[in-house]
Amino acid sequence: MSAATDTRRPRTAADRLGLPVLRGHGLFITGNLIDSLGNGMLLPLGLLYFTDVQGLPPTQVGAAMTVGQAIALPVTFLAGRLMDRVGPKRVVVWANLLSAAGFALFLLAREPWHIAGVYVLVQAGINMYFTAQRTLITHVTRVEERRSWFAFTGSLRNIGLAAGAAAAAGALTVFGNGSLRWMIAADAATYLLAAACFAALATTPPEPDGTPPSALVTRSDHTRRYLLLVAVNLPYVLAQAVLAVLVALYTTRALGLPASAASLLFVINTVIVSACSTAVTAHLAPKVPRRAVAAGYLIMAFGMWAFALPSLPGPASPSGGASAAWSALVVAIVLFSVAEILLGPALSELSVSLTPHAAGGFTQGLYQFSWAIGMVAAPALFTLLLEAGPLLPWGVEAAACLIAVLAAPALKAPNRHRRRNPR
Repeated sequence: MSAATDTRRPRTAADRLGLPVLRGHGLFITGNLIDSLGNGMLLPLGLLYFTDVQGLPPTQVGAAMTVGQAIALPVTFLAGRLMDRVGPKRVVVWANLLSAAGFALFLLAREPWHIAGVYVLVQAGINMYFTAQRTLITHVTRVEERRSWFAFTGSLRNIGLAAGAAAAAGALTVFGNGSLRWMIAADAATYLLAAACFAALATTPPEPDGTPPSALVTRSDHTRRYLLLVAVNLPYVLAQAVLAVLVALYTTRALGLPASAASLLFVINTVIVSACSTAVTAHLAPKVPRRAVAAGYLIMAFGMWAFALPSLPGPASPSGGASAAWSALVVAIVLFSVAEILLGPALSELSVSLTPHAAGGFTQGLYQFSWAIGMVAAPALFTLLLEAGPLLPWGVEAAACLIAVLAAPALKAPNRHRRRNPR
């Protein structure tokens, strides 16, 4: 094409920010934002509600929550089978309805077995939602914008979680723990509103990519490649649990910093990921997903080393002063956030494109199971490692990230994007 026929439009602010085309996607954006808002409002406060408002012992509540979440693990596979039959939109709608019912039943839960039951519903809804959400993105967006949409929805999720957590913190500060009952009712309503937004979406299943399958590549080859992706995803799942499980204990017990340290680090992470995900994904991240995964895990490994630095003998150790420890932690959370921006969209893109049936129910259920099992295992794993020594959890996670760096080059669909040189 000649320069005279070049019809490229001028770059807009949306282009510079790496945003996908948002026009016509208002319902989808609103549904994602409201769903995240509901998560941010109440999920971190469930333990507080059942202990301070309902007056149950913390050990019983914690055990009941764990049991309920563990029972809900197989829902990822059930949701996958359901998605193959009715499509991802209906599964996302039903997931929000299930979460709404679970949170509403918080108001009636009085015994540990009640708590286990409501957490089965809530976690089942969460597992259903994330099993179908990635495939739903492929049904409402264009192929060439897929990774930018994964980055954008990740930003929306961080914004919603932060806004929900801020609203909950404000209500608790002004009205005390008694406001938790009202927050539960409001939270259930947000899930109903999200379900309504998703139900009104117009969806179109993506067209096949037209690439003929190679006779040398069997279904078992595709399955092994997808299982490798699931394994490579696990260090990222555990890294996501670091902020929720490990940072607060590490900063207060191992480093002697105030309890607000973990909250401040969470705020820094949320701001970076929310503000920079789309721009970094569009302009700085490697365009090939597996290379973005390798780069992300390498940076994440350095982030884990920076987290461990204050526990090492030397100027950044607790004996070297709180300012040195703070410096190391800020560097660590910045590296962590950059790695998260690289890893999240790239892994999500691979989860729906690595193999011919990657966006199908079974594979998406398998991929989401790695998230569910990782989140269930993380509290016990990280607390056990931290008790054994403050360096161990960071060292184990860094080693897992480096192994994922070595495995990432294998995350390539066979015989794709390969051109023959004409003679």
